[in-house]
Amino acid sequence: MELESLQALLSSHQFGVILAGLLLVVLVVAVVALQSARRQASAQLELKQRVAALWHEIDELRVQQFNETEPPTGNSGNQLLAEQFLLEKAALEKIWPLVWGLHDKLGSFLRAVENNEPTGDSRVTARNAALEARKAVNGLRPFFDAEVDDLLTRLIDTEIKAHLAACQFMDMQQGGLSVSAEDESSRHSSRQKFRLLHEGDGKDLLNHLVEIMRHRMIR
Repeated sequence: MELESLQALLSSHQFGVILAGLLLVVLVVAVVALQSARRQASAQLELKQRVAALWHEIDELRVQQFNETEPPTGNSGNQLLAEQFLLEKAALEKIWPLVWGLHDKLGSFLRAVENNEPTGDSRVTARNAALEARKAVNGLRPFFDAEVDDLLTRLIDTEIKAHLAACQFMDMQQGGLSVSAEDESSRHSSRQKFRLLHEGDGKDLLNHLVEIMRHRMIR
């Protein structure tokens, strides 16, 4: 009896209406979902465009700060200058702690030498700092301005010379040489040499490097 009723329902006009109603509901839901997806995609695209425009404005501002005397050369030119600026900035940010660390660690070693204090650790530390700084400069050289590259090379060479002069002075002190006028003069010359190299030439080069970095990075 129930089977016959079901067959009657399926064959009736009422079933067709129900089926059409269900299909209509499915179609409406699909249209609403499609429109919602389109709105989300449009919103995401608009957000990406706004972010891209913001970054572009920031790049242009950095370029203008980096070189105010050079007029804009179009979007591609501005983008290239911005990328060059950021590369140089990253290279300077990486090398500065190494250079300053070298100057500071070498100063500790030289003070120990002058005060006749144990120098084993500070001597090795200063030597390793010089090697690390030189290696970093060689690796980052393509990203430095020529003037900055020259200052970095001269500064590291000067600090290394000061280190060698201090080692020579220390060897004289520990060599058991007779205290003749000639020996004392040689020791005095070595002491003056590492003092002048570190506190004179080295400090001047370091201060000059700071000025050039500020000029190139901060406007």
